[in-house]
Amino acid sequence: MTTSGTKVQQKTAFLTGASSGIGKATASALTKAGYRVIGTSRNARPDEVRDDVRMIACDVTSDESVAAAVALAHVELGHIDLLVNNAGFGITGAAEESSIAQVRALFETNFHGVVRVTNAVLPVMRGQGSGRILNIGSGLGFIPAPYSAYYSATKHALEGYSESLDHEVREFGVRVAVIEPAATRTSFETSTVPSDTPLGAYDASRAKYLVAYEKAMAVADTAESVAETIVLAAGKGKPRLRYPSGKAARQIAFARRFLPRSLFDKILRSQFGLA
Repeated sequence: MTTSGTKVQQKTAFLTGASSGIGKATASALTKAGYRVIGTSRNARPDEVRDDVRMIACDVTSDESVAAAVALAHVELGHIDLLVNNAGFGITGAAEESSIAQVRALFETNFHGVVRVTNAVLPVMRGQGSGRILNIGSGLGFIPAPYSAYYSATKHALEGYSESLDHEVREFGVRVAVIEPAATRTSFETSTVPSDTPLGAYDASRAKYLVAYEKAMAVADTAESVAETIVLAAGKGKPRLRYPSGKAARQIAFARRFLPRSLFDKILRSQFGLA
């Protein structure tokens, strides 16, 4: 690719959790935007290509797997301009209903996985003097909802981590931002598991929550709309730290910021049918 006789490198992206949902939509959107994309999936086959996207096997809970995947991506791409940390899963249930083992597994993927991949990619970006890191957060990262305590906790952790990291790496030409989707119609529901120690005391209110959740999903944003936000954030010369994705996420962020806490709390509980 040349511009006025000057050779311009094609932008490159490394994307975790690229096999479905937001990750798959993002891989497609970045490719259309001119990026050369390498995506990861735990079960990717050697030399696999899906919809023009090179796929690499990577388990974000494994130091060795992450190191190998990033090293291979760096060799194949030559440079890594963009990292999108998207891999993750959810737990639905009351906070009391999850074992410590289940909570640890969630953090191992949703938070520690982001740290692993980021720490593996940062030396590449520091070496080239540029880079953009986009962490896929959630509206639940700034509004904890009932029956999502631990998923919310991982996304709150991601918010704080991302803001601190952005301060630290700016001097190397690297910027960090968080993408904050609200409810999104993806296959994420298939990777959301119920709490592993359910208690009858929560049956009634949990059922009300699930009804409200299904209503929200019926009018939720698409994975493609979140992908559009990611492409936007990737291309900004001076990125914001946070990008609420979609009308609902922007409205919720506004309400959280400006409504009195007691009123916001009342609205939230009413939405989920809680006494």
